[in-house]
Parts: sequence; structure tokens; C-alpha cells
Amino acid sequence: MNLDKMNTLTPREVVSELDRYVIGQGEAKRSVAIALRNRWRRQQLPEDIRDDIAPKNIIMIGPTGVGKTEIARRLAKLTNAPFIKVEASKFTEVGYVGRDVESMIRDLTELAINIVRAEESEKVEVKAREAAEEKLLDILLPFSPSGSSEELEKAREEHANTRQKFRKMLREGKLDERSVELEVTEKTSPMIEVLTPGGMEEMDINIKDIFSNLVPNKSEKRKLPVPEAFSILTREEAQRLVDKDKVTKNALERVEQSGIIFLDEIDKVAGREGGKGPDVSREGVQRDLLPIVEGSTVNTKYGMVKTDHILFIAAGAFHISKPSDLIPELQGRFPIRVELNALSREDLLSILTKPKNALIKQYTALLETEGVEITFKKAAISRIAEMAEEVNERMENIGARRLHTIMEKLLDEISFDAPEMKNGKIVIDTKYVDKKLEGVVKDVDLSRYIL
Repeated sequence: MNLDKMNTLTPREVVSELDRYVIGQGEAKRSVAIALRNRWRRQQLPEDIRDDIAPKNIIMIGPTGVGKTEIARRLAKLTNAPFIKVEASKFTEVGYVGRDVESMIRDLTELAINIVRAEESEKVEVKAREAAEEKLLDILLPFSPSGSSEELEKAREEHANTRQKFRKMLREGKLDERSVELEVTEKTSPMIEVLTPGGMEEMDINIKDIFSNLVPNKSEKRKLPVPEAFSILTREEAQRLVDKDKVTKNALERVEQSGIIFLDEIDKVAGREGGKGPDVSREGVQRDLLPIVEGSTVNTKYGMVKTDHILFIAAGAFHISKPSDLIPELQGRFPIRVELNALSREDLLSILTKPKNALIKQYTALLETEGVEITFKKAAISRIAEMAEEVNERMENIGARRLHTIMEKLLDEISFDAPEMKNGKIVIDTKYVDKKLEGVVKDVDLSRYIL
């Protein structure tokens, strides 16, 4: 578990990091930062107290496009914690028999396995590269001993000297143009679809595993360029050096102690009083979610996973329903409630320019690849934010996502013509913004379809 990284981040530092990517929403950032620090605090306690402290799950309430998902996603990246985003509504897709809710724990475990395997591979990379280099030199310069012992000794010495020369050439990239014949093993997994009733997805996984183990791996000799062959050999050596049992053990521990599940669209499974039809399945989904959030043991193909200390962050717009429409038991499992505000014009303006991945920076960098230098005037950026706010107010408020649609429409012509505009310089001012967007924004019927 990445406790060292969690240890170095105070709640204030977490908020500061989130500020680089998410504009505003200070209350939500504070809540997740405290929840994260509490997980580290819990790890410092004696074992008898530690197990009794449950995570303080969070429910975020706010319109779409205000940063709910981004906060959770960036939080997971900060700690390198296994993180998955799940739409709660998909559990109701086929009436009551929706997708098995336990599948999200299996998906989280699979993700943790990949994270830990990549980390372990990185640790043995130097050894793997050295072993791969030796194997590649064996292929490039095979040695077939023959003759008397005196001749054999001389041949060995000459071969060792030549091998050192080849090693130097290989490291300097002088052999990159050459090709070698390499036996490549491909894992064959038959295309099998197993239809199982709801709640039996683990059977589906196990049957697929059984069939894939029955079919032998396919090996074939292929002629590959030296760099590609070196890459394949390094990967094979790394897999051989990594301890699979250690990976599984660490991954399961990381899921249980630092896993984060982001339950989006939780409002879609909030049943309304006196409702009929689909609402029955919504309450059914809530009752299925309850034991997972409360703490239960889920069977995965890597072993049993306890969900007692997984952090759940739920989010929903709650336009029609409200958090109190959730069943009381589930409400009790989300003690922290945070309301996220709709984005103002100032927020939209900041989103365009301030974050590390700001939209203006993204589009400028994209067009630079075509040799087109694009500059946005300050007043033009303000006009884009103003238009986004106007469209959000008149139609459905989709928050920051409106900026994406407006920017695409604004730069549509430039993006199309960019390959023919070698070394072009374009300045985007308010006149250009109005020319491209004003008609669309003012025409309600047109903007409904285009923006």
C-alpha cells in the first residue's frame, strides 16, 4: 500500500493539488482531503482499534459538469490508489436482474493487480534488461564450440571479445536496423460468451479461465527488428522475475485498505415514494449495494476481498429525487454530504485558462502539432465563458462540458484547414468569437442542436 505517499500529503496539500485541476468546489475538496487523511491516520492505530474505524463515505450533490468525477479521479491519482468509476444506473439496466453489484469489487481488484504488477515490473526492470540483452546477444552471435581444447579456448576468447563489441553496438543503437528471428509466445484465449443469471458473474469468469487454460499457448518464430525483439525479451524476463503471489497479496491489501469506488448517478437509483414500475428495481439495487458499502466479503478470482474499509464516494445531480429518497440504511452509510455549486462565469473563465490541463492550453498544443500558432485575446476568452454561461442558463446546465462544445464549434474551421496552413499564425479576438458563435447562441432552436 502506498502509505508513504499518503503520509506526505496533509489535507491542505491535497486541496492544493486538486486546485491545479478543479476550479472552485472548496467544500468538496476539503471533505475528500479529510477522508483521505483519515485513512492514513487509521493505519497508524493499534490493530484492535483500527478494524473498528469505518471510512467516512461521501455523497456529492450537484449538477453535471461541475467537477464531481474529476475530484474523485484526481484524488485516486494523488495516492496511486485503485480507483474505479461505476454508474449506479447500470445495475438497473435489465429490470431487477441488472449487473451484479459485486462486479465493481472484481473490477477494482483487477485494476489493483495491474497497478502492482506494473510497479513490481519497474523494480526488476534493470535485471530484466540485462537478461534480455544477454539473450539477444546469444541470438545475434551464436557460439558453436568444436575442435581441440586449445582451439576451443581461443574460440571462446575471440567470441567473448566480439560479444563485447556487439554489446557496445547494441547499446549505442548501431544494430537497430538489423532483424533477428525470435520465438514469440502468444496467449490464446478462445472467444467464449457465458450467459449466466444475475449474481453469478463469478461463474462466468471461472468458466472462461478454465477454457483458456485448456487451450495451449501458441508459439511462432517471427523476424523482428532488434529494438522490438529487445522490448519483447525484456517484458518476458520481467514477467519471469515478478513474484505473482506477492503481486496478488499486495493488490488485495491495497484494494481493501486504499481502494476508492466512485458511484456516479446514485440519484438514478433513489426511489420516490409511491412510485411504481422501475422504482422497485431501484430499491432492489440499493439493497444490493448496502452490504458492499456496509462491509462484506466478495469472492474474486484472486481471492476473497473485504469491503469494510473501501472508500465510497457517491455523486448525483438529484434533480428529480433527493438524498433522503435513498433507503435509510444506505443514507446512514454516507455520513458526509457535500453540495457542489453550479459554475459561474468567473469559474468558466478560470477553467479555460488556469488548470494545468486548461482547455485553451489543450487546443493551442493540438494545433501547434500542425505548425499553426494560435493566440487567444483575453477579451475573447471572457466572451467564450459568457456564451457558455448563457447557453447553460437557457438550456440544460451541463457545466464545464459546455465549454468543450463551444470550443469545438469555434475552432471547427481552423482545425479542418490546419494541415494546409503551414506556419500560420492566428489571433482569436472577440470579433472572431462573435462571428463564429453569436448566431448559433442567439438562435435557441439552433443552439439546442449544435451547442
